[in-house]
Amino acid sequence: MNIALLLAGGSGTRTEQDIPKQFFNVYEKPIIIYTLEAFQRHPDIDGIIVSCLEGWHEILRAYAKEADINKLKWIVGGGENGQASARNALRELQDVCHESDIVVIHDAIRPMVSAEIISDCIVKCRQYGSGLAAMRCQETIIETQDGIKGDKGISRSNIMRVQTPQAYRYRYVMDAHERALQQGITDAVYTNTLMIDLGETLYFSKGSEKNLKITTMEDVEIFKALYRMEKEDWVK
Repeated sequence: MNIALLLAGGSGTRTEQDIPKQFFNVYEKPIIIYTLEAFQRHPDIDGIIVSCLEGWHEILRAYAKEADINKLKWIVGGGENGQASARNALRELQDVCHESDIVVIHDAIRPMVSAEIISDCIVKCRQYGSGLAAMRCQETIIETQDGIKGDKGISRSNIMRVQTPQAYRYRYVMDAHERALQQGITDAVYTNTLMIDLGETLYFSKGSEKNLKITTMEDVEIFKALYRMEKEDWVK
């Protein structure tokens, strides 16, 4: 069984808007619904759980019902950060998932995730125990302490840009989250950073420049452009 775990616990302060960015309407549809639809359509996804910002659960249920997202089985409260939000959802799945089942963790604000990316994430996880959407870094990387200046370059050949989705065997990822708590690791932004802090080796899967994470209003405009382009390709 493969379960998609969407992280939708953020309040979206960087967009300086009144509603969380995952609920922004783009072309009359909330961003989170685009993301849910990607996993709804994927034949290898058996169910979806969302770790959602408090106060938005019933709104999400209503949107999902309207969009016929019938794979959405569970909604749990988000946490104070990505680590807590993922842990809340993983604990909810304790009586649902077997040890070898796969959990595909994904940002609700990455609505352009493709079926190919999801598939490769799952394939790599089946093969190695983990699969993290990632890409080689094309930009020059300079180390800085203050964001103003820098005097040390980092080789691009040693850098991978990690995105979501990130897939893990259920028991492996659940145990990692519990071990992290025991070791005082409580502020990991993503499960992959938590894994690295625990000394784990992780395996990469296919990523994409189109797999945009929406964090600012500028990103919303980029998403609109990418979406229009995709629609034009479908029509052709």
